[in-house]
Amino acid sequence: MIHVCSLSKMHHVVETTGAEHVVTLIRDTTRVTRPQKILEQNHLILSIDDIEDELEGMVAPAENHVADLLSFVQSWKREKPIVVHCFAGISRSTAAAFITACAIQPERNEATIARAIRDASVTAQPNPRIVAFGDKLLNRNGRMVEAVRAIGKGSFGGAWIEEAEPFVIKI
Repeated sequence: MIHVCSLSKMHHVVETTGAEHVVTLIRDTTRVTRPQKILEQNHLILSIDDIEDELEGMVAPAENHVADLLSFVQSWKREKPIVVHCFAGISRSTAAAFITACAIQPERNEATIARAIRDASVTAQPNPRIVAFGDKLLNRNGRMVEAVRAIGKGSFGGAWIEEAEPFVIKI
């Protein structure tokens, strides 16, 4: 299973799920403390901002970041869950979770995976830049990009939210 959450809920989600692998997608890595039970080699940190275009002074997600994600998740044995988190659990983490699900289940339809994410979280809003790199590296020919576009933007009920509720993608 793939658990998605915010930074503030990461330790709790790791503890309650028994996860042994964590993916962190946060630029300010000084805010991240690896849970004690997670071995260093089982914690991938991608220091990126949540942006869709290059912006001066920020770190845009790049193809090499997604390549590192793919390498990490393809070595995950799936005996225990993985936790994927960003600061708010809305954009970077949902994109990485989507890419993870597509990578480890290449036969599964992208639209079905995207729909499972939307069903699990009304606030999920996968970062399109990250998804596009995943689509390219997994040779999905635009299907991942289209699947994310089809589920639309996350719904926040007309209010600003600081973080999403944790959710799970069953694989």
